[in-house]
Amino acid sequence: MANTMTSPYELPGADIDGFEDLVELALDLSGTWKHATDRIWRELDGTLWELTHNPWAVLQTVSRERLARVLAEPAFRDRLKALIRAGREQSGVASWFEQRYPQAPFTSVAYFSMEFMVSEALPIYSGGLGNVAGDQLKAASDLGVPLIGIGLLYQQGYFRQLIDGKGYQQALYPYNDPGQLPITPLRTPDGEWLRLEIVLPGYSVWLRAWQARIGRVTLYLLDSNDVANYPAHRGITSELYGGNAELRLKQEMVLGIGGWRLLEALDLHPQVCHLNEGHAALVVLERARSYMQRADTDFKTALTVTRAGNLFTTHTAVAAGFDRFSPALVTQYLKRYAEQQLKITLDELLALGRSRPACQDEPFNMAWLACRGCGFVNGVSQLHARVSRHIFAPLFPRWPTPELPIGHVTNGVHMPSWDSAPADELWTRACGKARWLGCDESLTRSIRNIDDEALWRFRTEASRVLIEQLRHRLARQRATSGASLQEIEDARQLFDPSIMTLGFARRFATYKRPNLLLHDPQRLKALLTHSERPLQLVLAGKAHPADTAGQALIQQWVEFIREADVGHRVVFLSDYNMQLTEQLVQGVDVWLNTPRRPWEACGTSGMKVLVNGGLNISELDGWWAEAYRPEVGWALGDGREHGEDPAYDAHEADALYELFEQEVLPAFYTRDQANIPLGWVARMRESMARLTPEYSTNRSLPEYVARYYLPAAEAWGARSADNGALGQEIVTRRQRLDQHWSDVAFESVSVDSGDHQHWFRARVKMGELLPGELLVELYADASRGDSGVCQPMSCSVQPTRHNNVAVYETRLASCRPAGDFTVRLRPSPDGLLGILEEPRILWQH
Repeated sequence: MANTMTSPYELPGADIDGFEDLVELALDLSGTWKHATDRIWRELDGTLWELTHNPWAVLQTVSRERLARVLAEPAFRDRLKALIRAGREQSGVASWFEQRYPQAPFTSVAYFSMEFMVSEALPIYSGGLGNVAGDQLKAASDLGVPLIGIGLLYQQGYFRQLIDGKGYQQALYPYNDPGQLPITPLRTPDGEWLRLEIVLPGYSVWLRAWQARIGRVTLYLLDSNDVANYPAHRGITSELYGGNAELRLKQEMVLGIGGWRLLEALDLHPQVCHLNEGHAALVVLERARSYMQRADTDFKTALTVTRAGNLFTTHTAVAAGFDRFSPALVTQYLKRYAEQQLKITLDELLALGRSRPACQDEPFNMAWLACRGCGFVNGVSQLHARVSRHIFAPLFPRWPTPELPIGHVTNGVHMPSWDSAPADELWTRACGKARWLGCDESLTRSIRNIDDEALWRFRTEASRVLIEQLRHRLARQRATSGASLQEIEDARQLFDPSIMTLGFARRFATYKRPNLLLHDPQRLKALLTHSERPLQLVLAGKAHPADTAGQALIQQWVEFIREADVGHRVVFLSDYNMQLTEQLVQGVDVWLNTPRRPWEACGTSGMKVLVNGGLNISELDGWWAEAYRPEVGWALGDGREHGEDPAYDAHEADALYELFEQEVLPAFYTRDQANIPLGWVARMRESMARLTPEYSTNRSLPEYVARYYLPAAEAWGARSADNGALGQEIVTRRQRLDQHWSDVAFESVSVDSGDHQHWFRARVKMGELLPGELLVELYADASRGDSGVCQPMSCSVQPTRHNNVAVYETRLASCRPAGDFTVRLRPSPDGLLGILEEPRILWQH
């Protein structure tokens, strides 16, 4: 087991009494969502803390003299020791998971993700995918779920954004100095840096290993910036989502193959492997290879055993969003791995990543590989699961789309990471300190008891703080872009805390329609400058450096702000990141989201305003399609899909303007004698009470545990028991199906109707298969208001040696015409993971 707590640098003040407590606090990222820790770092260096929110950088930068003086203050030492003591005490108390599942069938879950948004101090994220991954780890720490994070340490991370004087986005790539990040290198017991070797065609790549501590959870990170590598190979982990397909494939090899090998080097053996999107799909191959070696078996058996413990979460709402690689590129980088490590042919490997395995020209799709290597697949909202079933349909030919084995866990956000300090105080008074440490059904009832005056006072103060932050940020932004001194000073006077503030911040991509509000610039200007009910708008977001269309959308907003003379009511803030997100979601009155349905898989940005009393206006897509009720916010759209229809976009833009004119702004500005908008506050209260608990990781992570982690661990345990006996049995059964499936056929299907029932009888040619190997079902889809039917049929006549025909029968009430029904057969799911693992199906002619 590696020594994980050695710092690579000597720090000033290491010999000062109390310094070791500061080191412990700085290297535990669970402090980033505990407001009390902010004061510690602010007292050491307030300016650097506000700029970076990086405790480790503060600790390395502060002078020895300053450290000695602050640590000599009794009040400071008391606060510091109280924080350390509270953290240690929480680790020693039985967690929600330990109490709820004292005999859990797993000791750890390995969570693989291309990006993690844990803290602004560790900038290895882009957006929503990293947000979900980071919040999952934080919730695991709070709830005691034994999760292990596996990711990459990027030398530059995702690009940083600058908006120049002409409104063009400029992409900057500052270096992530590992020495100033709150991470430590992994070392072996004898002090050697833990390094892994990944063999690529003609050369080896050495990977360094790091760890970040997040309370009870550890995030392990691999990077290729090792001195033993050639310069080109040191850059494999240079950028997140940068470079070409070749670089992306190498990154995914590092994540999947290198990540599993790192776990083995640390002597960690997770029962469950969770793939956060298809980027991590190669881990299913490496986990199988590892099992092959331990159990001395072949790849097919190893994959059959290990896939039972693998979960694939897809976040993609369009098939084009999956990573796909040319056969030539896969051949170049994985042929040797397939033949020498997996002991399979290149064609067998390529088939795992194709919807049509025999099609030589089809690209290798990482999502297809993940699906074929996992026992469970889920989307991230109810609607997204339905969309995903259509996307993955090519892997399940002839199956009705609603039956495809893709479930869902709607995302939730880690509320302590996104609440403001006043919001934390408000919720603590109403619901207690432990409100996010387990499934507490009293949250909704408790928050409803807060009176109107207290809620509105809380919101007005949040608006005031946000305006101060925006002014400061915009002034700095203008200075960076070369603005005049007067323009910089003007920025410090913008916006008004008494005006309703609308927030819109996300990745600028055409499907998200960030310019829907610009459809009629004059109508928008009228909203912004209304004499009695004005609106102010804060925007932020990045477009990928290769997305010129997205960058053009940013420029349109910058031009509108400048040319329409509305700069006092609209700002576009550059370099959208986690710190800016926190400020916006804590202070805006309303959060806007306008994607084209159904292309927002879930969307989590709007969830973050809930805990802070903000309201949502959103397209009925992703999570909002489940969450929306008139009493908690406002909805855009009719709940149907319209594609890329400019006419419908125009219709929705008009509907959005009307929504602001007729409902939203009047609700905000209609006040009682105490100047409280009672209708608005009622929506705030109901949104906070009903939606905050439901769309938090306090709900979503326990749902993952119950719905996927526990079944996956049990399935893995069953298949791996007795040296994989069940896995080998399943492989044998599938081999029999491969040999004899083509001989199975329906000889005849008959139906007799009478006495208010139908009697179906099917004669099935069995070939060499036995009745126990097949499941024959009577099927009718849901239509005309009738629910669907899928009823097993009983074998009433067994096949014989001389007559291989079996007879299956069933009866049911004749509430639907006999013609609505059809008979089908498929392999018996006993011991299999159902359709996902065995998608063969045969329908009557």
